[in-house]
Order: sequence, then C-alpha cells, then structure tokens
Amino acid sequence: MNLLLDTQLLDTITEQAKESPRLRMNYNLHDSLEAKAQRLFNALEPGTVLPIHRHRHTAETYILVRGKMKVEYYNQNKELTDTEILDPAEGKYGLHVPAGQWHTVIPLESGTMVFEVKDGPYMPFQPEDVLT
Repeated sequence: MNLLLDTQLLDTITEQAKESPRLRMNYNLHDSLEAKAQRLFNALEPGTVLPIHRHRHTAETYILVRGKMKVEYYNQNKELTDTEILDPAEGKYGLHVPAGQWHTVIPLESGTMVFEVKDGPYMPFQPEDVLT
C-alpha cells in the first residue's frame, strides 16, 4: 500500500506530539524495529527534552521537513563543542551525525518535523550512551 507523505500526515503527527507528555512523536516508515534501515518522521515541539546521547553503531541523518531546530554536539566530558541551526529559510536542510558523536536536538518552533535515517535494528539507549 502506498503512503502519501503530505501535509495532512505531518499535521497529524504534530498534533500527536503536542498531546504527548514528551512533546514529540515518531512515525515509523520501516516495517519493524529489526529493519536494517530505520526511517521515520520525528515531530518535535519546543520543551521536549532529548538527552545528550550517541549512537555507537550507526550514523544518523536528519532532514528538516519543516520548522527550525538546533543541534548541539558534545564531547565525552559533556562540553559543548559545536552548534548548528537547521532552518530551510536559510538553506540549512539537514545534517549527518557520525557514529559515536554525542549530540542532542532542540526544536525552536512549534511544528518542527525531521525525517531521520539510521541503520537498524533499533537499539534503545544504553546507560553508557547517555550523558547525564
């Protein structure tokens, strides 16, 4: 079955994010958590908290579909090393985070939506992959 990736779908995911206590919502396009490619939309609302984390075994690619988002990079000492602002109005559409890179994302506008791709299978964060 074909799935149209349109404004109606993105608006639905955004509304779910706004109603979620976490202020974010994933919409998976992969068939299972074991899939070799994890492809998903991630709706992020201002105020959501994503821990500083890393993916040791896979790189991660973000394409900003709408909204505005800050990406912060850190070293293992929890020191901020770089910041990028993704904003299509400024021609900054996405980025590629290498495997093992500590990072977090911060939505700067309501309705922020990213398309994410990383290698599967899905692996939940392990304690050693979150900076506290």
